[in-house]
Amino acid sequence: MHVPSEAPEIIEKNRPPVNWPTRGKVEIEDLQIRYREDTPLVLRGISCTFEGGHKIGIVGRTGSGKTTLIGALFRLVEPAGGRIVVDGIDISKIGLHDLRSRFGVIPQDPTLFNGTVRYNLDPLSQHTDNQIWEVLEKCQLKEAVEEKDKGLDSLVLEDGSNWSMGQRQLFCLGRALLRKSKILVLDEATASIDNATDMILQKTIRTEFADCTVITVAHRIPTVMDCTMVLAISDGKLVEYDEPMKLMKKEGSLYGQLVKEYWSYYQSAQSH
Repeated sequence: MHVPSEAPEIIEKNRPPVNWPTRGKVEIEDLQIRYREDTPLVLRGISCTFEGGHKIGIVGRTGSGKTTLIGALFRLVEPAGGRIVVDGIDISKIGLHDLRSRFGVIPQDPTLFNGTVRYNLDPLSQHTDNQIWEVLEKCQLKEAVEEKDKGLDSLVLEDGSNWSMGQRQLFCLGRALLRKSKILVLDEATASIDNATDMILQKTIRTEFADCTVITVAHRIPTVMDCTMVLAISDGKLVEYDEPMKLMKKEGSLYGQLVKEYWSYYQSAQSH
């Protein structure tokens, strides 16, 4: 009963412009995060800027703080110090609904709700059927939905159990496409989704979010190869932030090390 509640959904006197963010520039300034009052910092003063339209890959070992950084962007956890500014607006000053409804996210484990296909893609009924079909086509779910008797009114069971894992992941992509956010956060599935789904995801994101800021928490190194910038975190601190090719050439680079480990692991897995 005594769990502190989240910040307000909307702060009337401090609402962002209707089309915010328009550029998708994210400035992280000396960000410090801890999960509870008396615990050590999980992020220990991270500062960097994601330029609008850039593709940012976040890498680091398990427990380094990658996911915490993303959580901070959605204010799932509030900063103990520092701030995040998106297109000139300090995100801690606006309501949570105004913040979260403006970013797109494709989470690690796709969540579907009990209800119809339409409700799962557009829970707030903000889009027309045509827009929804268009998106289903883009994320290659159109045929699967057409095959069901009721089309957009077809049922989605608890947790989407009547759809395959790959299809569930594509549903989340569909949601992000409908939202048309200037900032998209992609939390890469650790349990590698099948290759076909992964290809669809990557390809659609490349084309549909070409001029958006895409922030990927990368578990698979190849995804990061074509990012504009790579951010490597270790133990809650920023270790390096640069173009992937420059980091590959840099002596003792954490990113370089992760790439090496990935490929040697990958090759030994191939040879078995």
